[in-house]
Amino acid sequence: MKFIKSSIFLCSLSLSLQLAAQTKTEKDNHPTPNNIIKESKVESKGTVTVEGKTIDYKAVAGTILLKDKDEKPTCSLFYTAYFKSGLTDLSQRPITFIYNGGPGSASIWLHMGAWGPQVVKLNDTTMVKAPYQTINNNYSLLDASDLVFIDAPSTGFSRIITKEQGGTGKKEDFYGTDEDARAFANFITQFITDYSRWNSPKYLFGESYGTFRNAAVVYQLVQNKGMNMNGIIMLSQLLSWNNMSDMVDMDPGMDLPFPLNLPTYAATAWYHHKIPNKPAKLEPFLKEVEHFAMTDYAKALAEGATISDTEFNNIAMQLHQYTGLSVELIKKTNLRITGPIFAKNLLGDQDQITGRLDSRFTGFSIDPLGREPAYDPMDSYIQSAFVATGNNYLREVLHYGEGKDYRLSANVFGSWDFRHAAPGSGGFKMFGNVMPDLAQAMILNPKMKVMLNMGYYDLGTPYYEGVYEMQHLRIPKALQSNISYAYYQSGHMVYLQPDAHKELHDNVAAFIAQTH
Repeated sequence: MKFIKSSIFLCSLSLSLQLAAQTKTEKDNHPTPNNIIKESKVESKGTVTVEGKTIDYKAVAGTILLKDKDEKPTCSLFYTAYFKSGLTDLSQRPITFIYNGGPGSASIWLHMGAWGPQVVKLNDTTMVKAPYQTINNNYSLLDASDLVFIDAPSTGFSRIITKEQGGTGKKEDFYGTDEDARAFANFITQFITDYSRWNSPKYLFGESYGTFRNAAVVYQLVQNKGMNMNGIIMLSQLLSWNNMSDMVDMDPGMDLPFPLNLPTYAATAWYHHKIPNKPAKLEPFLKEVEHFAMTDYAKALAEGATISDTEFNNIAMQLHQYTGLSVELIKKTNLRITGPIFAKNLLGDQDQITGRLDSRFTGFSIDPLGREPAYDPMDSYIQSAFVATGNNYLREVLHYGEGKDYRLSANVFGSWDFRHAAPGSGGFKMFGNVMPDLAQAMILNPKMKVMLNMGYYDLGTPYYEGVYEMQHLRIPKALQSNISYAYYQSGHMVYLQPDAHKELHDNVAAFIAQTH
């Protein structure tokens, strides 16, 4: 009898524990009210002086929820928007959507460096130290357009909403070329709806991978949303990964990146006084280099192993004249100089490297015997200043982000799907090239204009690469007149150079004024 009672007790205890565990599991799988992510926004007012003109504005720091087909949230995208005050007819006021690249980068760089009402105070190509400062942005784009800065999923205050938070979002839904483009197209559509801007002139502004995103997003908008853009603005363009010299070692037989990079090598060597018999002016010199790159140099590379010794030696000597690298090193590369090899060796005799995104910057080499630089001096000079001032500005001036972590990067490499299903591919994905997307968007909307802005000292997305891509879009020749080009004596982030920042502002503002 004691045994029976004990068994009943143990069975009862076991059942109670199972029910408790089940209840706990069910509770854990359903978000609590405090755990559910909702849309939020904080409004404030401010004033900025742009080239002597005072502009009053309303700032909005907030989030928009992206949702799946069942209206369940998948991602909370953070944005900072600036609207010029005192306007009654919004159909006459342009609005520009702005983002950086990466992929997986927050928009803090364009926000606090180029177009926001306050910018980081920098010392050109020399490092600044804390305490960092922000100053009135004399070249904010608010004089020409309302501005919306967007942080990509998992960057800034943007977050993917998981099941535990009441959503259905997963990294693979956003970490990829096509997935990223859909997310941004959905955000822009929702923003336009929420703020009643469907009839405003609309623009996309992307930097670096943001230009890659521009092409994919504008096609998504016109094809799937019925939304035309007045203009697409590119800063430091890349539309095909195959044109990057950083990756060409993994793609033998693809020689195009080497001629496309050569003019930037020449500009960098000219800047650092490494050119034998340095010409007085940069631009005429670069025209000469561009011609050589696409004629004699491209022909020599195309010959491959059949090139004669005489031609090989002549090309090596000419490359020395244009790059400042030793003839011996150029021959060792088989006439194929990658960006990292150039950055590592141009100032190698001084135990220094040049920047990748801005080759005017220099830094000491961590490994003098290494094949490539171990870091980018430009990043090390500016990153801390942007992170500190950006966090302080968002929290103290815009009053957003208390208790939240602002993420500079999503660290997506290794999990990002770089493949792309281009228009007409039937959904088949190939390695990333969004030139077809931009081309079809331009054909579908022949009134849309495209503007390229390029820095001569950009080893990450060399300026001549962008020119080549635009000149090889599959569009009617008549549409080539819709493309305009602007060049700057600066690097990837053109706005880091004060004189170039003014030029960039004036050129972009004029582009917007002429196209709406």
